[in-house]
Amino acid sequence: MQRSLVAFVAFTLAATLFSSGSGFAADSPLVYQGTDGVGSGKHIVFLAGDHEYRSEEALPALARILAKRHGFKCTVLFNIDPETGYITPGNNNMPHTDAVNSADLLVFGLRFQNFPAEQMQPIADYIKRGGPVVGTRTSTHAFKIPAKSPFAKFDFQYKGEEMKGGFGRQVLGETWAGHYGRNHVMSTRLEIVPENAEHPVLRGVENPWVEAGGYWTDPEANSVVLANAQPLQGMTQDSPVADDKKPCPGAWVRTYRGENGSEGRVFTTTYCASEDLRNDGFRRMMINGCLWALGMEDAITGELNTEFVGPYDPSTFSFGGYRKAVKPQELAGWDSPIMPARDEEAASDAKPVAKKKKNAAK
Repeated sequence: MQRSLVAFVAFTLAATLFSSGSGFAADSPLVYQGTDGVGSGKHIVFLAGDHEYRSEEALPALARILAKRHGFKCTVLFNIDPETGYITPGNNNMPHTDAVNSADLLVFGLRFQNFPAEQMQPIADYIKRGGPVVGTRTSTHAFKIPAKSPFAKFDFQYKGEEMKGGFGRQVLGETWAGHYGRNHVMSTRLEIVPENAEHPVLRGVENPWVEAGGYWTDPEANSVVLANAQPLQGMTQDSPVADDKKPCPGAWVRTYRGENGSEGRVFTTTYCASEDLRNDGFRRMMINGCLWALGMEDAITGELNTEFVGPYDPSTFSFGGYRKAVKPQELAGWDSPIMPARDEEAASDAKPVAKKKKNAAK
């Protein structure tokens, strides 16, 4: 009788923890586990934490494709409100970065982050060992970190010669250099550089076009530019060229050297907003870029399956325009929508608030 009572109490407690969202299952990171494919046995970790361009939508969509279509294990990490457990873009809190310790590739979708020391350390260790990297949009200015922090050299404005320009310049090849075209008024055509058209990242890529406005860039000298970004005066693929804006690099590859001497491959694009992925050519470039960074260019073909897995209904990107009251595990599985719809009442009741928090490294 006593043994049965103990078992019942344990079961009830476990059920309560799970349903309340505070249990281990609800708090675990979002993982898409592939099975068969070229990526079997490889682990990709995605860091979704920007304020505007909805990386919390674009990166899970890419992760699903790479897992379901190509066999990778894909872990997606988000900015999380510690009180509600809701995805809250831009709040400097990203649990479970210890997943980076086993990553074969790290995909960045960050902006101005200043993580606590225990969250930042695995990322710093990964860069130190020269791990492969894919950087998207605002990741050129992924980190905004005070000068007295031990991680200050990752800051996008870092002045020290050992990492001038921070993570963006020294790893991705460029730091924040300014807008080059107005969002929601000017879209961008990505024009493949003829002399680099045979690069593996461009296999099967046709007519890449994105809905995000341009960023001005001048990448590091060892960067190989794959596509130049031409701002357009309009929001359709056939919009006229913006007369006062010449093309500048919009996608490139390079390598960087870790502190241990290892070289890591890097694919960088200043695009990949939520709506950009609707373009087949750009989405294929992103998938190819991940494979190339991993050294798997032999697996890249023009017939590689890059179709979405499950419903993808991207939000129009904007500051504060994220879907409210969503927890990472609501995106689990192959068929859950990215993102789930929320009525106004539910979103209002949730009221997730991005809080300023001091870096634990202080």
